[in-house]
Amino acid sequence: MNIQLQKSKIKSQQSAIQITGSKSESNRLLIIQGLFEELEIENLSNSDDTQVLQKALHSSSDIIDIHHAGTAMRFLTAYYSIQENREVVLTGSSRMKERPIGVLVDGLKMLGADISYEENEGFPPLRIKGKQLLKSEVSLKANVSSQFISALLLIGTVLENGLALSLEGKITSVPYINMTLSLLEGIGVKTSFEGNVIKVLPKIQNSEFRILNPVIVESDWSSASYFYSLIALSEIGTSITLSSYKETSLQGDSALAEIYEEFGVETAFEEHSIVLRKSSIVNGQSSVKLELNNSPDIAQTIAVTSFGLGISCDLYGLHTLKIKETDRLEALKIELEKLGASVSITNESLHLKKSNSIKINVSIDTYQDHRMAMAFAPLALKTSLEIKQAEVVSKSFPSFWDDLKTLGIQILKI
Repeated sequence: MNIQLQKSKIKSQQSAIQITGSKSESNRLLIIQGLFEELEIENLSNSDDTQVLQKALHSSSDIIDIHHAGTAMRFLTAYYSIQENREVVLTGSSRMKERPIGVLVDGLKMLGADISYEENEGFPPLRIKGKQLLKSEVSLKANVSSQFISALLLIGTVLENGLALSLEGKITSVPYINMTLSLLEGIGVKTSFEGNVIKVLPKIQNSEFRILNPVIVESDWSSASYFYSLIALSEIGTSITLSSYKETSLQGDSALAEIYEEFGVETAFEEHSIVLRKSSIVNGQSSVKLELNNSPDIAQTIAVTSFGLGISCDLYGLHTLKIKETDRLEALKIELEKLGASVSITNESLHLKKSNSIKINVSIDTYQDHRMAMAFAPLALKTSLEIKQAEVVSKSFPSFWDDLKTLGIQILKI
């Protein structure tokens, strides 16, 4: 399904949107629930990724297909490696088979896991023979995806000797690691994160271990980013209320509240919600420079916001974007340049020059990447454009297009 976005404006001065639970928190909690069945979870994400993971955890099939769900691939690789007397083939889409997983597999093998590659070395699909893992020490390069690290941490407390994970070099995406540890600690698991060594004690040594039900998932900050972009591109005084959020968040993307001050957006925390308000006009000579090591998933939104406002931006710490649903750096460059932008990229950064005009009726390719579709949508406040394969948003935000309609964005299916 392709859609046409007509140049629009947010129809009221204040609108309210309910955003479901964080995909990152939901997926971690589902793995914990798979290990401790008594855990109850409320406000789970309604994203495709979360539904795919939930289905996989309840499946008795010998072949588990997680389609495009990268988080599910990584978390389930670790999860199935400790399911004694069970053998599965873990596979996914053609793009998933191009996304490297060797770092995680090597780490699990250090612990004694029995995992082999069905097709290409270092890539899914994987054949996993579950067994008891007796070793407890493992090391990884510190700049790998935090999902590799979290996959190991999540199973740590059910390993006979716990887990001692050493990270070599500068650590990336620390908030996502801390999220995993916080969720484990929320059920009484003892952990430590000192220097470059993370430890998770085995359940037998966790005297405070308990399940306090229910665990309520905070709404997704990554999903909030598109509404920050809409407000940034709107008139002074325009506001949107998003729920359910809290000021002390586990999610790295909560950095949006501070980042978008540079785009003239104020964030007010109220009970279980945030109010975004356009409070000032951005100076056309402004230049945004950000290190996004801890929140790379909002890079696309920030780049498009900057382009829509006609200001330059330099974004760093983006090396993990090259192995997402698509090479997001290359995809951003191609699609922004269609609209008239001047963009350069490296293996870990994006540089956008100031632009004073936006082309009309450009078709945006989404590369089967939900964030490409949603990041470009706010430009409907500046120009008319087409979004191809618009249904891809269901991966993380199934109600996205309906929510935009409630705000007054004119959307036509084509």
